[in-house]
Amino acid sequence: MLILVTYDVNTQDREGRKRLRRVAKQCMNYGVRVQNSVFECVVDTAQLKLLKKALLDEIDEKKDSLRIYNLGNRAKSNVEHFGAKSSIDVEGELIF
Repeated sequence: MLILVTYDVNTQDREGRKRLRRVAKQCMNYGVRVQNSVFECVVDTAQLKLLKKALLDEIDEKKDSLRIYNLGNRAKSNVEHFGAKSSIDVEGELIF
């Protein structure tokens, strides 16, 4: 399934900046950054649970915000992209 992870981490102090980096790193383990604090991830149910736990362990729920949108299995055909950043096929083959 395709999920969209968005977050807003309070970076007014040093610990907040560390949390921001850790949250981004967790998201990079599961998906592709499409905007500064937005990731598209293709995960199964077990991976989604692991990702949620990892993110909830990182954020400070009194200062930070985390949203996870479950777009489903057929979401790729519903996503439209406009603008400068090129769209990435998160389910496509990786060629190096």
